Amino acid sequence: MARTRRYAVAASGRWFDPEDGRRLPAGEVHAWEQGMNQTVCGLALSRSRLERFAGVGWTDAFPESGGAADAVRKVCHRCAAAAGRRGPDARPGWRRTNPRP
Repeated sequence: MARTRRYAVAASGRWFDPEDGRRLPAGEVHAWEQGMNQTVCGLALSRSRLERFAGVGWTDAFPESGGAADAVRKVCHRCAAAAGRRGPDARPGWRRTNPRP
């Protein structure tokens, strides 16, 4: 059985939610897999000065989700292509309907 990947967020900035005091991503966000030292698109976290947000899921980083994305300005298009735009308004993945024998 294939393992589903869970992506967290790495961002260029941060802000603190005044209601609950949580640290949330801001600026440009990238998909990041925990245990790796780079984003999905290949940027090194330390050289790019990106902060890790392990508690924020990738689908919560999209501005249209309304989750933790109040201060997000840009979503990396390469990370979105690799990790997918999964969520309630995401298109279903490509599937062959009439496979050849």
